[in-house]
Amino acid sequence: MRIVAYIYTDPLLESVPDPITWGWNIAQVYQDLAIEVSGKKLVKQPLEQPRSQWQQLVADCQKIPTGWVLVRQLEELGESIQEVSDRLAQLEFLKVGLICLDQLPDTTKGILETIPQSENVQAEMLQRLQEMQMAQRSRRIRQGHARNRVKALPPPGKAPYGYRRGKSSYVIDRSTAPVIKDFFDQFLLYGTVRGAVRYLAKRYSKRISVSTGQRWLANPVYRGDLEYQDGNQIRNTHDPILSRDEAAQIDRLLRRNRRLPRRSASAPRSLAGLVFCSECQSSMTIARVTTHRKDREYLYLRPTQCAQKPKCKAVDYDAVLQTTITRICEDLPKAIADVELPDMTRIKQGISSAIAAKQSLIDQLAPLVEAEVLDQNTADLRAYKVRSEMAELENQLSQLPPVDLKATAQTVSLPQFWLDLSETERRFYFREFIRQIDLVRQDKSWEVKLVFFFSPT
Repeated sequence: MRIVAYIYTDPLLESVPDPITWGWNIAQVYQDLAIEVSGKKLVKQPLEQPRSQWQQLVADCQKIPTGWVLVRQLEELGESIQEVSDRLAQLEFLKVGLICLDQLPDTTKGILETIPQSENVQAEMLQRLQEMQMAQRSRRIRQGHARNRVKALPPPGKAPYGYRRGKSSYVIDRSTAPVIKDFFDQFLLYGTVRGAVRYLAKRYSKRISVSTGQRWLANPVYRGDLEYQDGNQIRNTHDPILSRDEAAQIDRLLRRNRRLPRRSASAPRSLAGLVFCSECQSSMTIARVTTHRKDREYLYLRPTQCAQKPKCKAVDYDAVLQTTITRICEDLPKAIADVELPDMTRIKQGISSAIAAKQSLIDQLAPLVEAEVLDQNTADLRAYKVRSEMAELENQLSQLPPVDLKATAQTVSLPQFWLDLSETERRFYFREFIRQIDLVRQDKSWEVKLVFFFSPT
């Protein structure tokens, strides 16, 4: 008994499938490929012969006895219920059975012997036509969204805060954009999401959650890019609120804050979340003590979960802070000198060359369309995929360190650099270099050991 398979693929919704292992001995696979752009269905075969492979399948079944036609799902037979019904009628007239793989049980061994005759199968298929109506509607909506992706139009839904929907792209909302720009500036200045959220509530009476603030910071829309449901990004689709340098700095600060304990990123003290007791292996929190009249304040570092008996004593915060600054000035240049840093210039040149090659591919599409080597729909789809690949490369380029680490370390290693810094500013620089501060106790004394990010663990 001859068995054939039929596949209908829309490249806007899915990639063209590789040859499928159907589980049976397939005599031939018929595949139609369609592209839908601007609401008008176009196919790679001539327009006067839509679904030419289906027509070839019917013609072959008239000449060669065929027992079964396999499809992945019933909806692939047509774009409407009427088209599906007509093609089911064609198979019934030819006395050819239809098997939908999405309706088969997990174990398909011997399925051909257990499937009823084609009349019963087609009767069951007809019962699904009502369900198909909703599936076809959903498919048309997804095709519309896919067309917008290819044209780099905004996805459906409300525009993000700070923008409004324009005719073909997002447009900056002049009334709300300054609010979110101020939010970004606060985060860049102090490196804390909670602090920027509190600033918005105090300055603009704009109350948002910390999770909303984190989504704003990571949202590509504010960088002038669009990200779609399939995960692909298209860059430079509208006017940005953030510059590329600011966006790269925000990404770096977010990655740095993820390594810190919860709430430590927004703590007012610069050593918060960094100090650990080497004796009991416990993190150390900052305790605040005031005098009776609260005219003086004392800060101490004490372990949070000390299992020692007696417990490890608290240590004066200011003494640890000054010792940490001294150790940075002495240890950081030596640690940098002993580390083999990658050649950032060569890495950036390699990524830039790959981006230029992708751009060259896009530039070649227009001449190919003019020469009628490619149709406009295929060229648009190819340009969308190449621009998505370019966005990934540009993201990699923006995440590279913007400055020379050795030159920065030389500046930070000067004692004068730390004299006039506030606690918030010191917090920023500590977390640029220090992964952990170990407090090593020795009888009644102690010393500080620094663990840098680039040091071997």
